[in-house]
Amino acid sequence: MSNMEGKKVPQVTFRTRQGDKWVDVTTSELFDNKTVIVFSLPGAFTPTCSSSHLPRYNELAPVFKKYGVDDILVVSVNDTFVMNAWKEDEKSENITFVPDGNGEFTEGMGMLVGKEDLGFGKRSWRYSMLVKNGVVEKMFIEPNEPGDPFKVSDADTMLKYLAPQHQVQESISIFTKPGCPFCAKAKQMLHEKGLSFEEIVLGHDATIVSVRAVSGRATVPQVFIGGKHIGGSDDLEAYFAK
Repeated sequence: MSNMEGKKVPQVTFRTRQGDKWVDVTTSELFDNKTVIVFSLPGAFTPTCSSSHLPRYNELAPVFKKYGVDDILVVSVNDTFVMNAWKEDEKSENITFVPDGNGEFTEGMGMLVGKEDLGFGKRSWRYSMLVKNGVVEKMFIEPNEPGDPFKVSDADTMLKYLAPQHQVQESISIFTKPGCPFCAKAKQMLHEKGLSFEEIVLGHDATIVSVRAVSGRATVPQVFIGGKHIGGSDDLEAYFAK
């Protein structure tokens, strides 16, 4: 692996599928006159990538935007159909998915490695970087260890570099159901506090069984903040009143 700090990113063209059309996207379109975060990983749908790497960048995207980041790209040596399916499955609307199907960008970054032991062929080593107007300012490259280390390319490490003074908001999740006025009240309170949250909609993302299992209650909304069960809308109001 090589560190590309101070150098321009490789000039390549990515073959993407948008709707029913092929659309070529160039490196220039993605990076010129922009501040961009890139995180690259071994493969779409793989465990660490799906459970930790991608979701946290998606969650912190509004914070990165506040500090001048125009876009966040996830790059993987996968074709566009796989990347599109992964985006839909993960509901990561704050991230731009870049299919480096031929590995040209990854190879140009000096990050193309052999994963033949897993049956993957050539893939990207895991890393992240901050790129300004096409020039790499900072790279966080995972250590050269066996397996798939995930120690420095995470979203929180990048945020500490970009804005060391920022106090990271605790993660918030809220169980809701369509048409619930108390759910709307709880969400409005969170919006008024400027807090981002993940909404888990019953009938779409979960059932009342999940609500009962994690909260001990069979009503919605149920709000969780930083691993703590807050409760319904009245409980949330009391929590903020403190």
